Amino acid sequence: MQASPPQSLERRLGLWSAIAVVIGSTIGSGIFRSPAGIADKLPGPLPMLSSWIAGGIFAICGALTLAEVASALPQTGGVYVFVRQGWGKVPAFVFGWSQLVMIRAASLGAIAITFSEYFWRVRTGSEHSVEQTMTVKYIASAAILLTGLFNIVGVKVGSAFTNLTVLAKYGGLLIIIILAFAIGLPQTGGFYTPAIPEGSFTLPAFGLALVSTLWAFDGWADLSYNAGEVKDPQKNLPRALIGGTLMVIAIYLLANLAYLAVLPIEEIRVSKLVAADVAQKVVGPLGVVFVSATVMISTFGTLNTVLLTSPRVFFAMAADGLFFKSVASVHPKFGTPWVAISLTAIIGAGFVLVRNFEQLADVFVVAFLPFYFLAVASIYRLRGRPDYQPSFRCPGYPVVPAIFMAAVLYLLGNALVQESSRMQTLAVFGACLTGVPVYFLTVGRRGRTQGTPTSG
Repeated sequence: MQASPPQSLERRLGLWSAIAVVIGSTIGSGIFRSPAGIADKLPGPLPMLSSWIAGGIFAICGALTLAEVASALPQTGGVYVFVRQGWGKVPAFVFGWSQLVMIRAASLGAIAITFSEYFWRVRTGSEHSVEQTMTVKYIASAAILLTGLFNIVGVKVGSAFTNLTVLAKYGGLLIIIILAFAIGLPQTGGFYTPAIPEGSFTLPAFGLALVSTLWAFDGWADLSYNAGEVKDPQKNLPRALIGGTLMVIAIYLLANLAYLAVLPIEEIRVSKLVAADVAQKVVGPLGVVFVSATVMISTFGTLNTVLLTSPRVFFAMAADGLFFKSVASVHPKFGTPWVAISLTAIIGAGFVLVRNFEQLADVFVVAFLPFYFLAVASIYRLRGRPDYQPSFRCPGYPVVPAIFMAAVLYLLGNALVQESSRMQTLAVFGACLTGVPVYFLTVGRRGRTQGTPTSG
């Protein structure tokens, strides 16, 4: 295996901060916005819940696998490092390129738009009009830049803010769940049963719903980007990845049960903010204000966490010589990869001005899945190497990684088969694959000129 790239970032994240990064990266806008889209694609409550259960299984299989790989490779860059070590420099570069031009900007944009919509709602008491859409987008862009600044100031500042917002968002969801079961459920007299199904349950429809579910679950692997900054990583990385993912799965399943305890599936399908509608029905207008504030805090906290984690990919690439050397710069006062953070924030702030939420969320999921596949599949190659020494072993190996990989192949294949998603999926793949010629025209060309190998 290759030697670790030079690292200049201090290990400042303890176990709780690491768990908070997992939860903070994952719980953002998805649990508040995705239920409507998921319910709309499926014929009733049980298929809707099954989509969330499947998403949880997907996430925990991935977390168990990457917990092992991360314990053996506790380096800044996470998924990028796993792909590089397992499959070589070209796929790793393409991952970083895709992160730069599409994946991370789409993620930041979708989260920031949701934050801005509910910031507007809390400030004005109403939803924004069509004429105010660009103003809302400007607020979203400013939020990205502000959270970027927080993370430039320092890992401790960024992680402290993450810890605070994690408590607020997790606690806010728990309050909604408790109110739904304690007050809403007695009022409705029980869980709503499905009406006559509007259509039979089909695997293609389930696959499209699962894409929306995975948007809500995404973030479980983001801690790996900060692996070079986690204290005692051989112990804390597996504990945080697995523990944080399990906590997210638990709160998501409880939240969906709470939604179904109060609202019929027909109302969930048309709800832009199902948690607010649940609160409205249970405790009135005050509940809507509470939920709107919770979503605002949740999404702003997630923006902060994403900018704490994802810029480390570009930092690691630059340290490997696969990106501009200046991107590996560490701030002399704050000790953070400030150039990488600034680059990520600026691109995200620009991207949010030209796309809407649905476009951003769907692009993100489709673009990221192939690289999740490569990162998880790397365990099969790495286990055969004598210098691979993880402190944690994935339980259920080789079945657990295989479940994750099979799910990715199914989702991507389903997206290509469906007419409604085929062209966008192909466009996303095409944009990612432009990283191949870029590599050979830049990094690969330089390597040949210097007489060094260009793949590993």
